[in-house]
Order: sequence, then C-alpha cells, then structure tokens
Amino acid sequence: MERRARPHVGPLRLHRQRRGGGVRNSWWTAAKKADDAALKQLIESSDNDGRDIDAVDEDGRTALLFVSGLGSEQCVQLLAEAGADVNHRDNGGGLTALHMAAGYVRPGVAKLLLEFGAGPEIEDDRGRTPLELAREILKMTPQLQFARRMGLENVIRVLEGAVYEFAEVGEILERRGKGENVEYLVKWRDGGDNEWVKEAFVAEDLVRDFEGGIEYAVAECVVDRREGDEGKEEYLVKWTDIEEATWEPQENVDPDLIKMFEEKIAETSS
Repeated sequence: MERRARPHVGPLRLHRQRRGGGVRNSWWTAAKKADDAALKQLIESSDNDGRDIDAVDEDGRTALLFVSGLGSEQCVQLLAEAGADVNHRDNGGGLTALHMAAGYVRPGVAKLLLEFGAGPEIEDDRGRTPLELAREILKMTPQLQFARRMGLENVIRVLEGAVYEFAEVGEILERRGKGENVEYLVKWRDGGDNEWVKEAFVAEDLVRDFEGGIEYAVAECVVDRREGDEGKEEYLVKWTDIEEATWEPQENVDPDLIKMFEEKIAETSS
C-alpha cells in the first residue's frame, strides 16, 4: 500500500522547561493534555506568579495553539476568555490557532476561535490562510477516508462563512456545478482576484439577478436626484466603465452612494 505523507502543520510537541519549577511545568502539562480543569485552576490560582497566558515554548507556541490542535473547545474558550491572543503566530511556520484547528480537522474549535475574533485571512509563512490550508489537506486526503474528508469539509464551510461574510461581491461572472455543488465566479468590490464561491455564500439578490440575465456596472458616485414616474425618486449615476451618466431608480443604486450624495447636498445647503 502506498504511504502518503501527511501535510505539515507542525508537530504537537512540548519542550521540558529548564527553569521555572512546578507551576510552569504544570501549565504546559495541562496544555499538552488539553486538561481544562487543570488550566482553569492554574489561571485562577493566587500563586500563579504573574504567568503570561501567552507564554511560549521553544517553537513559539502558546497553550492556545496546543489545545486548538487537540480539539478541546472547553480549553479554547477558557484561554480566550482569559485574554489569550487568538491571532498569535508560532515560530515554526507562522501558524495561528485557527491554522491548527484547520490542519488537525477541528471544525468546532475553528468556529469558536472565529467567535473570539480569530482572523480567518492571516497567512502562515507559506502564504496560506487557514482556509487554504484546509483545502490543501482535503486535496491530499484519499477518497476512502470518509470521516476525515467530511471533517475537513466542515472546517472549510466554517472558514468560508467567515471569509465571505466580510467580503462584498461586486458582480457574478460565471456559474458552474449542479445541485448543492453550484458555484459562482465572483468579482470582489475590493479588487481582489476573481474567485469561485459556493452559492450559499453569495447574496440571493445577486444570484437571482445573474440567473435572470441582469447585468451590473460599477457606480462611481451619484451626481443628481429627481422625481421619476409615479413619484419615485431617481438618481443620476456616474459609472466607472460607462462614459455617460444615467438616471436609475433608487433600488438600482448603492445605498452608500445615495448617503454620500445626501450628505454632500446637506453640507452645501448649510
């Protein structure tokens, strides 16, 4: 049987502390075992000697990185609530706790870390976000490893939800796939590279308009306003890719552009 190399996300190892005695060793032992009761006791202990919640081992890994890789949601919550840096990067590859959760297939931990503010777009030293790491591992995972593949797909869904929640689609360019596998090639408003995105992460109105054949242009600003047919307001829109400005009904104009126009009118009137 062919042996497959596992993708490297960094070993879950701990180095023995040369100095510091029992309390410090107890901290790393608790982290290594993902022992939430022991960690809680150490955090709340009056003789913790001012220990740093983000203390690092020789690889620059914190307790949070270890328990994230081990999949302990209880420990992750305990450390995050105690003020642990959820975006700390280690010295062995620039991995964050979210990378550890992705690499070791811990969807529950990934979701929890995101709730505590972990950055889904932080890259490791190889330029991979946690989402890209999870996708890379999925490609290398044999089809017969159903449970592992399912876990990775769950991690990917969690991370995709976080990444696309904060990115705004400017335009849908193409469609592919069927049923649950439908994806759209989207153009981002912030100028990022076009990307295939699953239907669930694209706004329903954009999907509906794309499927209905409605085309989009990129508006630069609103330059005027008038009352149109049936008393409905219309706005004169200047486009980035069309030379001539056009009058558009309010529902076709970006609310932020309307707000900017209204504020400009108010400033001029005052």
